[in-house]
Amino acid sequence: MPCSPCTLRVAILAAAIPALAAFSWISDSGASEATGAAPEVNQVHTGANVLKQKFELIDGTKSSLGAYEGKVVLVVNTASRCGLTPQYEALEKLYRAHKVDGLVVLGFPANNFMGQEPGTNEEIAQFCSERYEVSFPMAAKVSVKGEDAHPLYKQLVALPEPLGGEPTWNFTKFVIDRNGDVVARFEPRVKPDDPKVVAALEELLGSG
Repeated sequence: MPCSPCTLRVAILAAAIPALAAFSWISDSGASEATGAAPEVNQVHTGANVLKQKFELIDGTKSSLGAYEGKVVLVVNTASRCGLTPQYEALEKLYRAHKVDGLVVLGFPANNFMGQEPGTNEEIAQFCSERYEVSFPMAAKVSVKGEDAHPLYKQLVALPEPLGGEPTWNFTKFVIDRNGDVVARFEPRVKPDDPKVVAALEELLGSG
């Protein structure tokens, strides 16, 4: 079943330093768009550090965001039967292209949107491997919204707008910098290889 329309929101918040100007990208909302060179997102700090968040990998291994400290992490809630499921391919290409630079793509399968991720962890892992040759880390299936949302997503949802708020659909993307701070959000229909996504990630990766 195809995904419902989602509005693009992309936000980069500036550090709480009086002399530092805030950068933001917002389109489709009538707000001003970024111009000129990509913002120095390595200077961004939201105060929302997620390194203490623990989770389980799809093979049952215990892990945490702290395991990726020093990396740039793209957190994505995924689904196998969504119109946006082909984004797995772009996510994998992005991961392979920038893994050596310190990028980690971290998928969180979730069945929160019209039952589009009904499979077990084993079925999801098999699907991702056979259909899209996914090699980036995949978490065990979680909920990403509502009262039963995983603690990581409860923290993400609680962030101030425009970073916070519940995922609007499958493949909502959150960017975490090398310090573990959430610095950007891209809505589901923004593809992983969109120039805005690539520019934000490359800026952060270049700061390491």
